[in-house]
Amino acid sequence: MILKKFRGGYDRNFCYLVANPEKEAIIIDPFDSKEIFDFLEKNDLNLLYIINTHSHFDHVQGNKMLVERTKAKIIMNEYSPLNCDVKAKDSEILNLKRIKVKFIYTPGHIKDGMCILINDKILFTGDLLFVGKIGGTGGRFKGSDPEEQWKSLQKIMLLDDKIKVYPGHNYGNKESSTIGNERKTNPFLLCRAYEEFVNLKENWYIYKKKYKIK
Repeated sequence: MILKKFRGGYDRNFCYLVANPEKEAIIIDPFDSKEIFDFLEKNDLNLLYIINTHSHFDHVQGNKMLVERTKAKIIMNEYSPLNCDVKAKDSEILNLKRIKVKFIYTPGHIKDGMCILINDKILFTGDLLFVGKIGGTGGRFKGSDPEEQWKSLQKIMLLDDKIKVYPGHNYGNKESSTIGNERKTNPFLLCRAYEEFVNLKENWYIYKKKYKIK
């Protein structure tokens, strides 16, 4: 299996491409980048699906360019306000040759948020979970809900510790992690109750300064 990471976009975004030996590919959260299309062409990959973890503009920027050039179909969560070809429901599975794609509904940062689990080994978390941090709620994040975010985080923490975590932005001290590492080290996942979680969110800047987190 091919796994390619692209860096760029609006704010240290990550875009990911997954392909099988048969040259079938999916791309997750593309931004508008010639580098992505050049990689597809150079490796003779057939892009079948564009998958967006949620509908914020920086995670869908590259959709139009890629659809025009490849005719790939767009998959978004069933609650997405944007037009797409496929509306994915929680726990639905898409099977390609040697690639199993499972859609996990994870609202909180936004109502239509979802994580993408590949072959039960790799989890693309979008803006739900970053390395050592989590996505924002409130204020400018329309449709966000901290209680739903808490529930979504608890949901993915039921997954196996060995599953690799690939977030939607490069906001941590490294680019990727694992479920097990986040469970043990992420301050938000160390919270024992929702009230503690909300308190940390409300005092996050104080916490970051105290523990010298960038």
